[in-house]
Order: sequence, then C-alpha cells, then structure tokens
Amino acid sequence: MIPGQVLLRPMARPPGLCASILATTRCSPALRRPARSIPAARLWKSTVTEGEKSGHIAAAPHESILFFDNLFPLRVGPLILWRPWQTDRDLTELLKKFENSSLGALDPINLLKRAISDKVPIKVTEIIPRLKDGGAFVKFTYPSDTSATEVQEKLAAALEQKPVKPWFSPWRSVKSGLVEGVPWLEDLYRLPKSRIRVEFVPATDTENPAELSQETLYSLFRKYGKIGEITSQPSDSKVNPRFAYVDFVLVRDAIMARNCLHGFVLREQGSKAATRLRLSYEQRVKAHHIWDWFTSHPRIVFPLVAAFLAAFTVVVFDPIREFFVKAHVQKTFEFTNSRLYKWFKRQTSDILTFRKRKGEQAGLNALFSHRKELIESIENALLETVDTFIVVHGPRGSGKRELILDQVLEGRKDVLVLDCKPIVEARGEAGTIRRLALETGYRPVFSWANNISSMVDLAVQSTTGVKAGFSENLESQVVKILQTTAAALKEVALEGQKKDEKDAHLSEDAYLEAHPERRPVIVIDNFLYKSEDKSIIYDKLSDWAAALVQSNIAHVIFLTNDASYSKSLSKALPDRVLNQVTLGDLSPSIAKKFVLSNLDSDEDSTDKKDKEAEDAPTASAEKQRRQDLQELDECIEALGGRLTDLQVLARRLKIGQSPKKAVSEIIEQSASEILRMFLLSKTAEGGDKKWSTEQAWYLIKEIAGKESLRYNEVLLANTFASSTTSAAADGESAIEGLANAELITVKSHHGRPQTIRAGKPVYQAAFRKLLDDPVVTARMDLAVLMELAKIEAKGIDKVETELSVLGSLPSQPKQTYERINYLLEKLQGSQRKIAQYEKEMAGLKTVLSRVA
Repeated sequence: MIPGQVLLRPMARPPGLCASILATTRCSPALRRPARSIPAARLWKSTVTEGEKSGHIAAAPHESILFFDNLFPLRVGPLILWRPWQTDRDLTELLKKFENSSLGALDPINLLKRAISDKVPIKVTEIIPRLKDGGAFVKFTYPSDTSATEVQEKLAAALEQKPVKPWFSPWRSVKSGLVEGVPWLEDLYRLPKSRIRVEFVPATDTENPAELSQETLYSLFRKYGKIGEITSQPSDSKVNPRFAYVDFVLVRDAIMARNCLHGFVLREQGSKAATRLRLSYEQRVKAHHIWDWFTSHPRIVFPLVAAFLAAFTVVVFDPIREFFVKAHVQKTFEFTNSRLYKWFKRQTSDILTFRKRKGEQAGLNALFSHRKELIESIENALLETVDTFIVVHGPRGSGKRELILDQVLEGRKDVLVLDCKPIVEARGEAGTIRRLALETGYRPVFSWANNISSMVDLAVQSTTGVKAGFSENLESQVVKILQTTAAALKEVALEGQKKDEKDAHLSEDAYLEAHPERRPVIVIDNFLYKSEDKSIIYDKLSDWAAALVQSNIAHVIFLTNDASYSKSLSKALPDRVLNQVTLGDLSPSIAKKFVLSNLDSDEDSTDKKDKEAEDAPTASAEKQRRQDLQELDECIEALGGRLTDLQVLARRLKIGQSPKKAVSEIIEQSASEILRMFLLSKTAEGGDKKWSTEQAWYLIKEIAGKESLRYNEVLLANTFASSTTSAAADGESAIEGLANAELITVKSHHGRPQTIRAGKPVYQAAFRKLLDDPVVTARMDLAVLMELAKIEAKGIDKVETELSVLGSLPSQPKQTYERINYLLEKLQGSQRKIAQYEKEMAGLKTVLSRVA
C-alpha cells in the first residue's frame, strides 16, 4: 500500500463526474463504514493555477501528474454528465477506498491501486476522476534523485509485465501517461472522439506561435497510440489560430493524448517562438464513398430512384389494386349483392314497390319486346368468339343503356361499366385519373402525388438538366390503370377453370378462347362524349379494348351517340368489322304502346282501398278518356318516337294533363331550349363552339319548311361557305358541331353524309314554333341579312382592290378588258344584293320596333 494522504479538491474536477465511481462501488465494504471527516481547510488546499475557477491542474516542485485510462466504461459518461451530483463527500470517500485494502474486484479505485506498482517510489497526493474520459488524474510526489519520466517508464514497464484489465474491457488493459502539459478539467458536454484538433497558440502574449510540421506532431503523439492520419490546415486558409488534425485509430489513445499534451509548450527546431498546444475533440467526418457518389451523380441516381420507386409500387400496390378491381367487377362488397339484402327484397317486394317505377318498367318491357330480336342478337354475340367490338349507336335518349344493362346483361355477374362522361368532365389531370380509377375500382390511387412529383421533377431538371422521371403524364397513368384492370379481368375470366373439368389441361389463352361465355363484359358508356376535349382518353380506351378483345379476355360493348365512332374504333381494330347495332326512334305504333303501357301499369298499381273509395266512372269520364286516346295518335305523330320524350309525355298524362296540352308544353320547352342554347347565346368567337348563330338559324328555318336538307346544298349556302365568324369559317366543322350538340342529325349513305334532319323529332315541331314567333324570326333574319351584307361588302373590297391595281398600270392592255368587265359586273351584282338586303333589313327593323 502506498502511504500518504490524498488532498481532494472539489473544484479540480467537473461536478458530476464521480457518479460512476460511487455507483460502481456502493457495495464495497469501505463504503459501509462511516466516513471520516476531513477538515475544510485541507480540502481547499491545492496547487492549481488561477484557483478553482480555471479548472486547470498544476504541479509543485518534485510533483507530477499521471493519467490512467480505461478505469471506467466510456458509454456510461454521456448518461451521467447531465446529473447534478454533490461530489465533495464522494471525493472524501474516494480517499478511504484508495487507502483501504479490502476493495472489491470491480471497483475502479481498485484498478487504479493495482496499476500503481509498489516498486515505484511515488506518493499519491491527489486523485481526480474523469468519468467521460474513462480515466483519472493522479498527482504524486517523487524523490529528488528520480525524474518524472523515469517514474512513468517504470509504471509502463510494470503494466506491460502485469496488465490490469477491467471487467468491461477484457481486451485492453489500463495504461498510464505522464501529463506534460496543463490539463483542462472542463465539464462541458464534449464527448471523446478519435480525432483531435491541435491548435497552435502563443506561449506568451508577445510571441507569434509557430505551426508545427506533421513530423513533429507525429513524434509527439505516436507514443500514445496508432495514428491513422495527420491533416494540416490548408496554406491558403484564413482561420486563426492555425491548427492540424490528428486522427487516432482508437478513441482511448486520443483520450490519453489529449489529457497528457493539452497545454504543452515546445519550441520546434529552427523556430524562435514557443508554441503552446491546445487540444480538443473533433467530430470526424466519416468517409461515405457510396453516398458521395450518389450525391455527385444526380443524372444517374434520380432515374435509378424513380425506377426503384416504380418497382416498389408494382410489387406492393399492384396486387392490392388488382384485388379491388376484381371486387368491383364481381361486386363482392356491394350490399345489394349480399344474401341478406336479396332475402329482404323478396320478403318486402310488395310493400316497397313504387308506382312510378312500375309504370316506367312496364313501358320499357313493351319497348324491349319490340326490340327482342336485337337483344337476342347481342346475347348471341356474347356467347361466341367474335374478336371485335359490339357498338350500340343511337341518339341520346334512345334507351341504349337500358337495353344493354337491363336486358342483355341482366343477371350476369362479371360486368364492368365504365362511363366516359364523368372522366371527360373531370377538372385537371388529377381529377381525370381519380374518376377513371373510380370507374374501374382501381385503388389506392394517389392522384395528388403527381402534382408533388411534377414539382420535384421540375426542381431536379432545373438543377441537373435531366428529368428525374418521378412524375408521370396523364397518358402513362391512364395506361397503368388500364393495364392493372386488364390483369384483374383476366383473373376473373380464369376463375371458372377448375382442375376436375375436361378443359383443365388447356392453357390460359386456349381456355379463354374455348369459353367465351365466361369472359367478363365491359360496357363503355358515353363513348366520344365531348370527343374534342380529351381525345387521348378515347384513344387509350379503344386501344385497351382492342387488346382485351384480341386476347379473348373480355367482351367489349360501346354505347355512343356520335355517328363518327367508326373513325376512332377502326384505328384500334383496322382489320376487323365492327358489330354495329343502331337504335333509332320508335315508330308511332310502338310509341303509342309504350305510353299506354306506362298508363295501364299506373292504373293497375293503384291501391285497392283507393279504388273502393272512388266512385264508379261516369259516362263523361269515359268519353273524355276515349277523346284523349284519339288525341294521343295525333300528339305522338307530332312528338316523335324518342324514348325520353315519350317518358316525359307519359309522366304528364299521369298527372292529369291532356295529350295536346302535354305535347304543346313539351314543344314549347324544346323551343325555349333551342332559343337559349343556339340562338341567344354568344357566337363562336371567344368560345368553344364551332358554329355561328346565323348558321344555326339557317338550318332551323330550312328544316322547319323542308324537314330534310341535302348536305352539300347546305355547304354551298353563303352562311356556311363564307361565314364572317372566324371559328365557324369551316362549314363541315360547323355542321359537325351542331350535330354533336344535337340540334341536327346527319344521315349517311354509303359512308358519306347525305341528308340533314332535326336532332330530335320534337325539334321539328319546335323549329316551326320558333318560326311562328315574329320577334324571333325578325331578329334572326336580320342577323342573317347583316352577315350576308358583310360577305358582299368583303367581296366588293376585294374587287375594288384588284381594280385599283389594274387602274395603276401606265397603259391599259386590251387583255385586261375582259377581267375589268367581269370585276365591274361582280361589283354591280354585289351592290344590288346589298341594296336588297338593306331594304329587307329595314322591314325587319320595323317589325322589331312595333311588335313586343
């Protein structure tokens, strides 16, 4: 045991650093005995520079300091640094444990006692533990005939011969180092690192420090452990004081070097000024070669990241989306498809049946009985391998959707109805994608993420010059949704293939070709609705439908109002003949049966109690009923055979209106609709219409008198051939736009447009209704005459320009006489027309000024 007293300084070490010592040695016998008090005067005696405020240790003559490392685990330090320990009494007990011989094997002070050999002639005067550094400072005195360096060498030799290894570090023994500088005992939250920042500061205020070379630094620090790298400060750096980095391989070696050489003063050979070393731990920036390569090659990394995200989406989300598409097609999660709902519906069918629904269904049944052959032909096409589309074409309100869904596909399980109207009317690309996903059952869909991806892609492109590929355009996302839907439909079609049936040995393609009745049916409704807005949707739908049909995955039925559907669908299937079904207006006899079926069903569904309460029908009522039935033939002839108009007529008759009054109100309503949409609305200029008001009135006026117009004759009319409205300058485009708006209907013959008729049968009567209004007729005729006068005036301007050119010739050659006469006659004819138009316009203005 080393004799001597230990002088403890409460401010010579950062408060809180002895907690680990106390926590480790609580169970030792030395701590169980009552502590001997030490006078306060002895506690405050120390050999420190600048007192306790500076936190530095200084040694008196024949007194030096050793630093012993590996006494405490480094991992415990950060956890204890923040705790406010009261350490005065703890350090007093530290002396007792050092002097006591019955220390436990796990006690850090026992390690320190074992590390100081009895053969070394020193006397310990002070112990200062450094918890976060994992060691302790030991101040000692030595004989005058021995140097501190010799003491350190003897201690090192003793520890080499007999290593002292702590329980928490079986591979590294306790080491000691002679403190050559002035240690700084700070209690800051600065954890040890393997890199040391060595700053070169002046030893005195009057001298400028010298920057040490790497050779000198190596000779100073190498004795404390293996050095990985020495990095000098760049020569052009303006940072003061000058510094260098010394990177040790092990953190323990850096701790030993920092505590032994901090404040060391030396004079490099050849230098006049002395330099003091100020050491501190520095966070080493680890070399991330892979990350640096990624960050320095964004043109390669961003496409790779985009590809990874796409692959991740395919692996994770595509199976989920296929599941939801299958559930949407098979109506797995629909409550109306459950057994409970079907049972409840059977039990309450008589109670919850509405009279209005019965009447409409009875009328539709009468209509479907008339179209029974048409329904059977479509059903037979679904039982065969046709490899083409089924196109049901007809004007709006002709009952296409009801015919297919309520009759042809009634009771069929696997049906996907895809309505193009909400998809085309959606706002923006995100809305279009969301509506398409909703129609197909594709979920989850992150339509909002495309906007964020577009912003990221734009930012990457602006910085690197290359698109990252994070964002996808509308076309690619539509294709992705349709491809996932096609994969789900194929699984639906193959669900009927069982192992015990005779065709179980067939491949998937062969099985689908052999069983067309098991393929799902896709109904694409409102195809080419506003085809000029988002034609890319229709192109992708037609290509997708063609791939499904050719692969025998599904049957596809198109429902369209546009007569030009063959142009779009022929691009997808150029070598196939479309299976076309055209629905026209009903004949007068079938239309009458349809209305009467609605009325008869309404009467049959009246409650029995109401019938008993009613009086018997009088003779006048029977006479009125016969008169109404006689009027019905005349009214249906004027109304036409459009299904929607007949339904409106039936509803009006149910509420007690007479047929003549009901038809009259329907015609007036149609006339008001035409007046508002085609005649009183703004012209095509500045809008999205392809026709002018004058062109619409020309067709209304001519069709009202002739009922049918020749297509080419209309194109030759001045209003269509020379329209002054820029958007309506093309006559064919104007006629096509009016046909799409359903003001007119263009009938074709052998593939070419032949005749033009009213868009609906009721429009024929509505046109006549508009002509009977003198104000509307005068106003529209005035607009047409003004346009014709502008056309003639424009022709006169051209003639006058050409005449001025001919008149500017120095001599009039006789070859120009014929041309001049032609131009003069044309000028005269145009002027006569203008005069005639102005005369007619004066009469129309008189009518407008007198008639209210």
